[in-house]
Formats: sequence, C-alpha cells, structure tokens
Amino acid sequence: MGSIVTDLRDRTRDSRPWWKDATFYQVYPASFKDTDNDGWGDLPGVISELDYLRDLGVDVIWISPIFESPQKDMGYDVSDYQKIYEPYGSIEDVDTLVLESHNRGMKVILDLVVNHTSAEHAWFKESRSSRDNPKRDWYIWKPARYINGVRHPPTNWRGYFACPTWTWDEATQEYYLHLYGSDQPDLNWENKDCREAIYETTMRFWLERGVDGFRIDTVNKYSKRQDFVDAPITDPSLPHQPAPEMWCNGPRIHEFIREMNQKALAPYNAISVGELSNTPLPEQVVPYVSEAAKELDMVFEFSLIRLGTGNILGGKYIYQPYPLSRLKSLTQTWQNMIEGNDSWQTVFTENHDNGRAVSRFGDTSTSKLWEQSAKTIALWQATLTGSLFLYQGQEIGMTNMPASWDIGEYKDIESKNFYAEAVESGDEARIKATLHGIRILARDHSRLPFQWSDAPNAGFTSDSAKPWMRVHDDYKSINVDAQRRDPQSVLNFYKRVLLLRKQYRDIFIHGKFTLLDPEDEAVFTYVKEERGDRDTSSQRRAVVVLNMSRDGRTSPDLSAVVGGNPHLLIRTTEEGCAGLKGGRAMLEPWEGRVYLSL
Repeated sequence: MGSIVTDLRDRTRDSRPWWKDATFYQVYPASFKDTDNDGWGDLPGVISELDYLRDLGVDVIWISPIFESPQKDMGYDVSDYQKIYEPYGSIEDVDTLVLESHNRGMKVILDLVVNHTSAEHAWFKESRSSRDNPKRDWYIWKPARYINGVRHPPTNWRGYFACPTWTWDEATQEYYLHLYGSDQPDLNWENKDCREAIYETTMRFWLERGVDGFRIDTVNKYSKRQDFVDAPITDPSLPHQPAPEMWCNGPRIHEFIREMNQKALAPYNAISVGELSNTPLPEQVVPYVSEAAKELDMVFEFSLIRLGTGNILGGKYIYQPYPLSRLKSLTQTWQNMIEGNDSWQTVFTENHDNGRAVSRFGDTSTSKLWEQSAKTIALWQATLTGSLFLYQGQEIGMTNMPASWDIGEYKDIESKNFYAEAVESGDEARIKATLHGIRILARDHSRLPFQWSDAPNAGFTSDSAKPWMRVHDDYKSINVDAQRRDPQSVLNFYKRVLLLRKQYRDIFIHGKFTLLDPEDEAVFTYVKEERGDRDTSSQRRAVVVLNMSRDGRTSPDLSAVVGGNPHLLIRTTEEGCAGLKGGRAMLEPWEGRVYLSL
C-alpha cells in the first residue's frame, strides 16, 4: 500500500493534480472512536486508527466540524474557529493528527462552515449588541413588515430545518436571517471586512498549521439576492415557502469564491471541495470547478445521493421510490459532466447527511444479500471517474438504524423538526409517511458509533461509558475485527477494489463512461475506457456489470465491448460461472464483475 501512496504523491508522468487520483475518507469524529471514555469520539481516537485508514487505501482524511460550538447542529454552528470543542481534544491534537497523517503519506482537510456561525460567536454577539455596532453589517438584519398592525418577518422563506429563516431580536428590534436553525445566523458576504475576517480567521489560521485544505460547507449560499422578496407560494399547506432561488448560486457567488481561492486557498496550494446544493444541471456546476475559473477543485452535487428524498425544503422525509434506470441516468449525467471541458467531479454515495448506502441502494433483507450488495456498491463506486469519497463505516457495510427503534433514538435537529411538524399537522398519513422516510433517509443513520469490534459498545468506547448515540444492534456481526479476519469480507473487498482503482487509474479514475442498456431495471452495465492520443482501437477498456437485484440475472451481450477473450478483473462472489456464455454474464443475486479487454 505504501508504494502506491508514494507513487500517487510523486508521480510525474503526467500533469494531473495528485488529488484527482486520491481516495478521501470522511471521519465524523463524535462517532469514530472515544479514548477518554466520555461516550463522545475524539481526535486521539482518530490518531489511534491512522494505520487502519492507511491500510484501507485512504489518501486524504476529511474531519467533520471539530471547532468550538454549542452543538445545536453537531458543530455546524461554530462559536470560535480557532478553538477545538473540548470533548474532541485540543489544537495540539490537530497538529499531531496532521503530522502523523503526513508521516503515513496521507493528508488532512477540515470542514469549513462559513455561510453562518453560531449565535454564540463573538462576531454575532457584537452584531446584535446595537444597530450601530461596527459588526452589525457582518450579518443580515432587516426590519419587520407590518400588515394590519401585526409584525411579520421580512420574507416568507422556509429554512432547511422545517422552520422560518428569520428570527426577531427584541433588543435591536430587527430580524436576522438564518437558512438553518435560529442559532445559526447567516454571515453577510456582501461586507468586505467580514469576508477578510473569514479568510484570515477560519482558513489561513489552519493552513499555516499544516492543514491541507477544506471541505467547504454550503459553498453556493454566500451570495443572496439583495431584493429580499417573498417566494412564490408553492405549498399552501406550509406557513413559510421554499425559496432556494433566493440564496443559492446568487449574483456574486463566483466573485466571492474566486476571491476566497485567490486570498486563502491558492497561496497554500490547498485542496477545496465544496458542498453545492440545489444546482441540478452540469452546466450550472462546471463554472465552479473549471480549472480556468480558479474557484474550487471539486464539489459535491447531490442529485444521486438524494434519490428517494422528497422536497428538501418541504416534505423531505416523504420517501419517493425510484427505478434503477433513474439511478443509471443520474450516474451517466454526472460521469459525463467533464466531457469537453476542464472540470472535475466527485464520486460518493454516503456522507453525514444521509442514510447508509447499503440500506438505500443495496439489500439488507438477509445477511448474504447485505454482504453481496455492499460489495457491489463498492465496485460501482470504485470504477467511476472522479475523486472517490468514502464515509466512515461504509467500508464495513454499516447499515441504517433498525426499524424497530423508537423515534426517540433520533437525535438530529432536522429529523426531530420534520417529525414534530408532521405530528403538529395532525395528519396520521403524513406522520406515518414521515416516520417511514426518516427510517430510510435520516442523517442520524450515518452518525451511529463506529463498529470496531464485538466488545460492549462495539469498541467505540469503554464498557462502562454511555455512547452519545445508541450502538447499532448488529455490531457483533458487522465490525472491523471480524472483517479483518475474513478474506472475503466487505472490508477486504474495499481494500482490493481501491488498489485496483489506482492500478488501472487511467480507466477507472480518469476514463470515459458509456452506459449500456439504460432501461434494464435489474442490471447496471457500463464501459470505462482510457483516454489518450492513441488510436481508439488500442485504448484499454473495461466493462462493469452489476446485478442490482436479489434474483439471478443475465447481462447484455458484452462481446462487442470486451472481445472474445476478456479478462475477469474482479467479481464480488466466488459462486457461479465467471466466464461469458454467448457474450453474456450469468450473474448471481447482487453480483458485480469487471471484465478487461485484452
């Protein structure tokens, strides 16, 4: 593994940035590993498992928010960007994490949350202290509207947590804007002094300490429309209306991000990956990640990972079933985004804001189908073009909370608010549908403690400690220790496919994607072909065949793609015939294969 990592860093055979070939791994520190037995994960816990991450094949570790925070939204409400939330550790622990990661050939990026701060941040305390405070304009304040003598917010906008976007401040007699919780006031990026303070306080401070870059939260929400008008009434049942067009991809957004890059990222050669919501078209995304634009290296676009999700700002947890053909179509759209331009893309199916991939895209109805579908999802992800992002526990096939768990086990502000809103409606059908959707899609699922072993508390914390979230019931059967010992485990399969991805990087990481048989609702088949100046007929190609159903299936005819004597590069099962019959693969339930043309 070490030689491959070294090759990734030192490779000079082409001019591609090294991070394009990298495998990123997101750590949600509260749930990764607890070393001081307070039931809350910490930075020493991450440091203690760096060898595990290196051996898995990780190149870059992304640490979710660890800054000082009242934890109203799990650290996405920062009260001090230059302090570490005490249960996580200290600044010195961050220094050690960076040093020890670098010693192992890995890099570290932090989660940058600068669309908003906590209401407890010193900047906001100054801003709300009086209307003439110098930092008043660092946040977005507006006077009330009065209709028939009754006070109303400046607009009718609905926020992301099933709440209005404006909160009244009694002391200064104005409303402040918050797209998320009322404890998360939005910063005013229109103010130049505020922007400079962001660059200096939240970015340069950490880059000077050796951090390698940032995952940038809500990156396309910094520029709001400045007319602050009501959104159209699209859902009369809601007191406030969805209005992403008022704050996503606003009039100055590219100016702001170019400035961020010029002043804070580029001088340190820092990696940047932005969270880009409500931007569903490739032509909207390319300007953010075009190399010539000098804005961001990569972004997360969410069309695929949000499959099944209802209206993000309305009935988010009213689950929407979808066919495999829809998943194929979205994969094709975003795989082809980079064709004919200088942009780049990410590949991911899990993060801290979504349910577990194997529970959403796979099949957990039996232990065998769980294992097979987890491996097939791994093969799907590892063979796609772009920088690959894994989320902690994905590599062992961690699953959603059991359906038997009560709603009281859900801790996240979003889950609780949407469920409370459904209950308040008094509509039994809506309550039932919302609870069903939460059990599939909720952010809580990805935040359960990591399953290291079959010891009490899954080895996440000591036997006597109480984890901040309940440990999954299946930890004795799904854990790292058990999978390390099993050569055929999901964990060891991930290690193999990550090695294979780098060994054949020109095909899998950088290759051209072509979808086959788009209407087949059971088998997902596509061709990956390396690029280059050579004659097309001599370029290597692979065909990926994924049976994404619980029944045995037959692939389309692959002979025209891989020729008469293809090489089976990898498969997810040892069962059944590995060859082709009449150019077709006979696939076991949830079996995936890759054939390489010779």
